[in-house]
Amino acid sequence: MNSSQTGICSVFVCDSQPIAAEGVRALLATVPGFEYAGAALTLEAALSLIRSRISPPPPQSGASTPANVILVEKTFGQHSISGFLGALRVYDPHARAVIWGVSISDAEALRFLQAGARGILRKTASLTSLLECLASVAANESWVTEAGLQGAGARLDTFSRSELTPRERQVMELVEQGYKNREIATELGIRPGTVKIHLKHIFEKTGVRGRYGLALNGLKDRGMVSAVTAVN
Repeated sequence: MNSSQTGICSVFVCDSQPIAAEGVRALLATVPGFEYAGAALTLEAALSLIRSRISPPPPQSGASTPANVILVEKTFGQHSISGFLGALRVYDPHARAVIWGVSISDAEALRFLQAGARGILRKTASLTSLLECLASVAANESWVTEAGLQGAGARLDTFSRSELTPRERQVMELVEQGYKNREIATELGIRPGTVKIHLKHIFEKTGVRGRYGLALNGLKDRGMVSAVTAVN
């Protein structure tokens, strides 16, 4: 039976540092409603386990049960993680990934969310934040923490685009796709300074704070993420 059907948050850790996985295992052993599903040192090993459900698992992994949340270390790299997330959707569509690392910028957080991650977590977060993140993602919410997408605000509501001019909607759509100001200027044949003016008006009209807030709302509108809880 899938762990999501039992009400238990089952967590698998994919991290190149065994001590990180051991720390998660020790924490989850003390908290009701959570279980430790095992670990892998590489994305390839994790995906192999997800595909095959081997028992007993390979020596570098203690996995024996399916997980509905997978903690993935950021240092595996954007390209490799994006490929892993794509494969995860194919082999285990019920599993949801949380990307964690010592430092994650807004731009990195946005790219991971666009690739299919459901949570962004710093390794420096409190144990309470870790558990809240895991529980939220297991409940099919999206979760961003500690400086991730700070401009997004605590919880983003749907905003109206009707008051925007056609050009402002163009700018916003490109921001939602991850374009930078200079790229937007080139795409639309306008000056970067003009892009900044349009963004200022967009922020004022929509009430969204920051370009990453706009991008995050774009992901929500396309159904790529659910409501996001952002914790500073």
